[in-house]
Amino acid sequence: MTKNVALTHVADGIRVNSVHPGYIDTPLTQAQPPEVNDLMIATTPMHRCGQPIEVAYGCLYFASDESGYVTGTELVIDGGYLAQ
Repeated sequence: MTKNVALTHVADGIRVNSVHPGYIDTPLTQAQPPEVNDLMIATTPMHRCGQPIEVAYGCLYFASDESGYVTGTELVIDGGYLAQ
């Protein structure tokens, strides 16, 4: 969908990118049973939860002038989970 919308609107000067976070330390994950968190951390190659600021930095890049030539990109921030 990201690529389709990016190509649809590129002529309008609109860039479209998406951010795909993995297991992130949030109030929701903090409220669930520790066994669930332990399992998710164990199956993530970096063996830790991501931090919200790490997702925010990816969003900041897309919102900055530095990403002016970037469109149709899916940024996965998941500690290597999908690389397995």
